Amino acid sequence: MQLHTLQSSGARRKRKRIGRSGKRGSYSGRGVKGQKSRAGRRIRPSEQDLIARIPKQRGFQNKPKSPKPLLVSLDVLQKVSASRGTKGEPLLVDIPLLKEYGIVPKRYNGRVKLLGGGSLQASLAVKGKGVLVSESARMKIEKAGGTVSPA
Repeated sequence: MQLHTLQSSGARRKRKRIGRSGKRGSYSGRGVKGQKSRAGRRIRPSEQDLIARIPKQRGFQNKPKSPKPLLVSLDVLQKVSASRGTKGEPLLVDIPLLKEYGIVPKRYNGRVKLLGGGSLQASLAVKGKGVLVSESARMKIEKAGGTVSPA
């Protein structure tokens, strides 16, 4: 057997060369209009269209890792101390007391921050884990004769 004696097993037809003049009609074998009849056509993958349709996340992405503390003003604590009626000793401020008076929700497990809003005449003793105090609140508490221990 030699190379010039080899024959193919089936008939091979030449690929149709589209876009030439001659006996192929006015559309040159491409059909009528549309993306598939254009030169250099390239169908976009469907994944790109899906990605484009997905709503993108907007806005600030670096969310805080810990929840923000619940803010409580000093004038609320003034009302609590007035209703309690303890004139001699300072009112012990901690999360169970705030839950007892409905200032903080019963199921709340986070931190509480005391802010220096309003006036304060009662002496407060701020103790307990999870009770933060702003600088203005600390000054008002100490001015009224109370104490603030580090949380």
